[in-house]
Amino acid sequence: QLYRDARECLTLLSQRLGSQKFFFGDSPASLDAFVFSRLAPLLKAKLPNGKLQQHLKSLQNLCNYCTSILSLYFPWDGGEMRPPVSPCADGCEVEEDPHKRRNQLLSMLVGLVAMLGYAFLSGIVSIQRGGAGPAGRQPISLAEEEEEE
Repeated sequence: QLYRDARECLTLLSQRLGSQKFFFGDSPASLDAFVFSRLAPLLKAKLPNGKLQQHLKSLQNLCNYCTSILSLYFPWDGGEMRPPVSPCADGCEVEEDPHKRRNQLLSMLVGLVAMLGYAFLSGIVSIQRGGAGPAGRQPISLAEEEEEE
C-alpha cells in the first residue's frame, strides 16, 4: 500500500510539473526545494529495494528536474566541478577554511568540558580528598569513633 501511494504521488508530481522547468514557472519556489529534497536522494542513492527508484527513473521529466537543479545549484556534485580548494606550493590541496583544524579542536574541547561538567554535576563522578582531614586529622571510621568516646 505504501509503495502504491508513493508511486501515485510521483506520478501526480510528474503530471503537475509537465514540461515546466520548475513547479511554478521559470524560477524555483519553496515547493521546488521541498520536492527536490525528497526526489534527489531517491534518484541518486543505492537502495536495497529499487521499485520506487525505478518508477521515478521512468518519469523522465522528474529526472530532468532533479538533474537540472543539481547542475544549477550543486555543480560539483555532477562531476563537472569539485568544491573549491586551493593548490599548495608542493602540489597538495588546501581547503578554503584556514581555521578548520582550530575549529575542530575547539569543538572537541567544548564537548569534553561539557561531558565532564555533566558527569560531575549529576554525581556520576565525584572527587574525594584523600590523606589528612581538617586540622591535620586522619579520617576515622564509625567504629573507631565509638571506641574513642
